[in-house]
Amino acid sequence: MNIPFSPPFIDQAVIDEVVDTLQTNWITSGPKVKALESEILTLTGSEAAVCVNSWTSGAIMMLKWYGIGEGDEVIVPAYSYCATALCVLHCGANPVMVDILDDCTIDPEKVKSKITEKTKAIIAVDIAGLPCMYNELNALVNDPDVKAQFVPGSGRQALLGRILLIADAAHSIGSYYDDVPAARKSDVTIFSFHAVKNITTAEGGCICLNLPACFDNQEEYKFLKLFSMNGQNRDAFAKSKGANWKYDILFKGFKMNMPDICAAIGLAQLRKYKNTLLPLRKIVYLKYCNSFDGYNWFIKPVMKDDHRESSYHLFPLRIKGITEAQRDQIIEEMVNRGVVVNVHFIPMPMLTYFKSIGYDIDNYPNSYKQYACEISLPIYPQLSNLEIDFIIESVIASVRLVVGIKELVKVSS
Repeated sequence: MNIPFSPPFIDQAVIDEVVDTLQTNWITSGPKVKALESEILTLTGSEAAVCVNSWTSGAIMMLKWYGIGEGDEVIVPAYSYCATALCVLHCGANPVMVDILDDCTIDPEKVKSKITEKTKAIIAVDIAGLPCMYNELNALVNDPDVKAQFVPGSGRQALLGRILLIADAAHSIGSYYDDVPAARKSDVTIFSFHAVKNITTAEGGCICLNLPACFDNQEEYKFLKLFSMNGQNRDAFAKSKGANWKYDILFKGFKMNMPDICAAIGLAQLRKYKNTLLPLRKIVYLKYCNSFDGYNWFIKPVMKDDHRESSYHLFPLRIKGITEAQRDQIIEEMVNRGVVVNVHFIPMPMLTYFKSIGYDIDNYPNSYKQYACEISLPIYPQLSNLEIDFIIESVIASVRLVVGIKELVKVSS
């Protein structure tokens, strides 16, 4: 049996939506993007949604929108994909990395310890689909002492009057916090629609705005749409309608828009996400937990607690007491058995570029600890019961072989 890690969900509805787009002869940004933005608003309850061509593009746009640049600091977790920090560097600012909690989300106390007068934003990363501790983070950025320390460097910074809270929700579309969509718990939420995500547009992302009342979210939406189109006041779809060829460039923007041909994929998926695709992911999660529960080497991933529920994007299996080398051997064994797995994530301070600019993994011990024993198992709607059972058997056999336990011992219930 050969089981891929995370193939995209492509059914007939997705194919029909893409074909419909092709048959309209309009494949770049247009009505499908608008329809996708509307579906995202329905799912998340956000004030505005702006589709872009990647999570990274969305993050760069929002940092630039807030006037973040040279000399500024943005606090990020060390345990994330590289884009979380690279978007800060591309704006000329400094990513200030902090360690994580045992659930792998950013540690609010560590964040607090790193706030200075240079801090302009926090990017909190929802690992595996689990929202960060947004109640604590919101309390922190709104703390009077923290606000008093804030030094605005742009008009929008002066208007908000505090650190901007950005959710890196690349993994967490459809997650909940205090029984509301988690996207409503931060100023800005940015989703990824990369090929392996719960919802995909092949490549793409979406910025969701929930800015406070001092901002007009709809006006900011209009600005960001222009920002993603080089600052051009008339997009290609508008120009295609009659004698609308004349355009102007209103400001220095980027080319970061999402095309309709990509939006069509996500649109078809999103229509069945909440009631079909997301529940199927949860079923896989529960089957894994029921099978591994009680084994004394199994560290159960947090996917739901008193405040938060995950989008079940990943199943981050952690194995108690193993070394990084043993983890790598277990992965090799599983791949040899036909199960493709992954690791989320290699902490950024372990990567060559970040080491070269001064980051040291020794400063982030929990990030390393969580990374060294983690294996991401396949979790997606298309998995059959037979495939899930095969994955479970492969995990148990591989752990037994590598760790050297002759007979796995279950903890008595």
